[in-house]
Amino acid sequence: MGFLLFILRRIVVTIPLLIGISIATFLIINAVPGDYVDRWLGITMAQTGQTRESLMPRAIELRAQLGLDQPLYQQYWIWIKNIVLSGDFGQSFSQSRPVADVIGLRLWRSIGIALVTLVVGQALGVLLGIYAATNQYKWGDKLATFVAFIGIVIPKFVVALILLYFLAFVWHSPYLGSLYSPEFQVQEGMSFAKLWDLFLHVWPILVISIWAGQAYTTRMMRGNLLDVMNAQYIETARAKGLSRRKVLYKHAVPNALHPVIMNMGARFDYMIKGELEIAIVLGIPTLGPLIINAVGERDMYVVAAIFLLVAVLMVVGNLLADIALALLDPRVRKATV
Repeated sequence: MGFLLFILRRIVVTIPLLIGISIATFLIINAVPGDYVDRWLGITMAQTGQTRESLMPRAIELRAQLGLDQPLYQQYWIWIKNIVLSGDFGQSFSQSRPVADVIGLRLWRSIGIALVTLVVGQALGVLLGIYAATNQYKWGDKLATFVAFIGIVIPKFVVALILLYFLAFVWHSPYLGSLYSPEFQVQEGMSFAKLWDLFLHVWPILVISIWAGQAYTTRMMRGNLLDVMNAQYIETARAKGLSRRKVLYKHAVPNALHPVIMNMGARFDYMIKGELEIAIVLGIPTLGPLIINAVGERDMYVVAAIFLLVAVLMVVGNLLADIALALLDPRVRKATV
C-alpha cells in the first residue's frame, strides 16, 4: 500500500508540472515574430510578384481558417483541450494533415534510439565507474577518466560533424541521410537483414550518444563508489570476513547506484536531445530534422507538439527513475509516504 501511495503522489505532482510546461511551450513558440500566414505572404509575393495589399484578403481568410486570428489564450485552450480529450495535436499548416501523423513514426524512432543509448550508455558508465574506482590511480582508472572527460567537454554536434566528414569524404559511406537502403524502404515487417541495414544507417548516432551518455555516469559512479568504500559499514563488512567481491557488489555498489538512478530520468531527456542534435547533423529522418523544417515554415503546432512530448518524456523518465530508486531502497518510499 505504501509503494502504491508513493507512485500516486509522484503522478499527482507531475500534473501541474505538465500544465505549466504546456503553457510555457505554447507561449515560447508564439513569441517568435510572424506566423505561418506571414511566411505564406512572403513566399507568394516573391513567386507571383503580387503586392501585399492584393494578397491581404486571402491572408485574412487563411488566418481565420487556421484559427490564427483568435486571441492567444483561446488558441492555447483549444489546442490543450483537444490534446487532453481526443489526443489531437492540431493540424500541420505546411503539410495539411494531423500533427500526430506528421510526428508519428519519427517520434518512435527517436524514442527507440534514445532508449537504446540510455540503457547501453548507463550500463557502460556504471561498469567503467566500478572498474575505475576499484583500480584507483592505475592506468585503467586514468584511461576511463580521460575517456569520460572527453565525452563531457566535446559537444555532440562537433563529434557528429567530424564523423560526417569521414563518412562522406573519406569512407564514401552509402548509408547517409536515411534509415534504410532503397531495397528495404518498401519492405513490410522486420527481418534480420533489414535490422542490420537499419544499424548500418544509425550506428553513428548510437556511438556518439552512448559515448556522451556514459561519460557523466562513469565519473559519478567512480566518485560515489570511492565514497561508499570508505564508509563505516563497509569497514564493518570487511571486518566480518566477507570477501572483497561480496563487499563490493552486495554492499558498496547498490548504495553507490542511488545517485545514478536518480539521474537517469534527466539522462533520458539528455539522450532524446542528443539524438535530435546528432540527427540534424547527419540528416537522419527522426524528430531532429522535422523540428528544423517546422520552425522554418512557422508550423507552430508541429513545433509545440514536439517540445511538449519531449518535456513529457522527461517528466515520465524522472517518474520512472523515482520508482526504480524506491524499489532499490525502501527508505525512499517510506520517507515520502
